[in-house]
Amino acid sequence: MTEYGGFRPEPAVLVYLDFETTGLDPFGGDRICEVGLVRVRNRQVEAEFSSLVNPGRPISPGAAAVNGLTDRMLAGAPSFGELLPRLLELIAGATLVAHNAPFDLNFLAAELSRLGVPYPGNPALDTLKLARRYYRFGSNSLRAIAQELCLGPAHPHRALSDAYTTKAVLERLVFDLTGSAEIDPNRIFPLQGGPVYPEMRPVVRMPSDLEEAVRLRRPLVVHYIDGRGTPTSWLIEPLDVFAQGGAVYLVAFCYLRGESRTFRLDRIVSYQPA
Repeated sequence: MTEYGGFRPEPAVLVYLDFETTGLDPFGGDRICEVGLVRVRNRQVEAEFSSLVNPGRPISPGAAAVNGLTDRMLAGAPSFGELLPRLLELIAGATLVAHNAPFDLNFLAAELSRLGVPYPGNPALDTLKLARRYYRFGSNSLRAIAQELCLGPAHPHRALSDAYTTKAVLERLVFDLTGSAEIDPNRIFPLQGGPVYPEMRPVVRMPSDLEEAVRLRRPLVVHYIDGRGTPTSWLIEPLDVFAQGGAVYLVAFCYLRGESRTFRLDRIVSYQPA
């Protein structure tokens, strides 16, 4: 049995999941804005769940062009924290399945981290890894693979539809590769090179008042020295912090520019509530 941090998935339980997001960087301030999950036990759909999510920040134009979601559509949706109990209930004991699983798992882990909840340890199967290893599709996007296999999604780039499409793709790939309709994760993990887990990010320590501002999305006036040594001031809404390359960065929504910006924490001279 595959284990991760004491987690033992039930071989018969799979959860196909897909997240639509505000952008591409889960550790740089982007957030989940739609969830779609399909829980399957012994090849039978046991439950499904779909919801828009208020990400607490604007969706990027690029993401909106792909998934068709808008800030207005998301404004009245529940927060990720409000959906969390149901999501944890659905993935309990399951092997997760996603197309480009590191992307979805990193977003899941980042959202959990913001809420102070550890990643529960679920391993994942990745239809993208299987496609790249054993096939020569013209494109390895979920939509293109589904079309080549005559499994086209009804509403591509919406979370629940993509979760069901991932289910159909995995079932077809597994049958091609093993000759069996049975999906045993412990048999498939070696075929894809091992289970997939989210990326582990270092814990970032911040001053308590800044940590509270990030948690509450409290607007700040930040006095900053840029890379050229020029002092600047910004009115921001802090979104997240992350460590990379030995430095700590603050991701924030800049009211002046109307977009997300990243600030090196050691270049922030001072800050105060707006």
